[in-house]
Amino acid sequence: MDGVYVSGVYLREPLPEDSYLRALPAVRALEGRESPLAFDAPVTFLVGENGSGKSTLLEAIALCCGFNAEGGTRNFRFSTRPTHSRLWEYLTVARRRYPRDGFFLRAESFYNVATNIDEMDEEPSFGPRLIDSYGGVSLHAQSHGESFLSLVQHRFGGHGLYLLDEPEAALSPARQLTLLGEMHQLVGMQSQFIIATHSPILMAYPGARIYLLDESGIRPVGYEETEHYQLTKRFLENPERMLRYLFEEDMG
Repeated sequence: MDGVYVSGVYLREPLPEDSYLRALPAVRALEGRESPLAFDAPVTFLVGENGSGKSTLLEAIALCCGFNAEGGTRNFRFSTRPTHSRLWEYLTVARRRYPRDGFFLRAESFYNVATNIDEMDEEPSFGPRLIDSYGGVSLHAQSHGESFLSLVQHRFGGHGLYLLDEPEAALSPARQLTLLGEMHQLVGMQSQFIIATHSPILMAYPGARIYLLDESGIRPVGYEETEHYQLTKRFLENPERMLRYLFEEDMG
């Protein structure tokens, strides 16, 4: 538990009856919980279908922890378009202690984070360039995957809370394996990860807690119980059969 900073989350009060958030089963499940949703491992995954609420929940946790809604460290305060939900206003984060480092990565707005870094470095300053903490090369001068790994390898310093929303969107399978290696080093440096993902590669992290968000609410599942693992395994074992079934179903 040394690397756990956020030990759980709960709704301190019910959402308004007219809130669209109540349509999300995961949010309704939080309303009905008698104890916090526990984050009792250094790595926790939030998994589920599109629209299940995993990114909405991760975003609310990030805002409760003081991160910028569009991503970055707790020092980032830029805003291009406010689209975050109000779930964080009703959510309480249970903390064991405060991290020394932290970052909220949103794959969909990482471009905006990179732009903000460049803009801040263009302003007069007597200190070092901000980009030097990210590998020294503008994140815009790298591919999406390269810039993301540069962020993890150079900016994540350990003893930190790292919230990642679908990081696999930027990474090839080989780079996802690289990310697992970087995560393992950071966990060894007393870091905590909470990750919303669809990637069966990332979900394989040993000892991780996996929460499935679906129509029934939120529940812990084993790695091999996830649909992501099962579908990927069946496909790789016999892609011809899976494709034949899929195409015949489409034509029928």
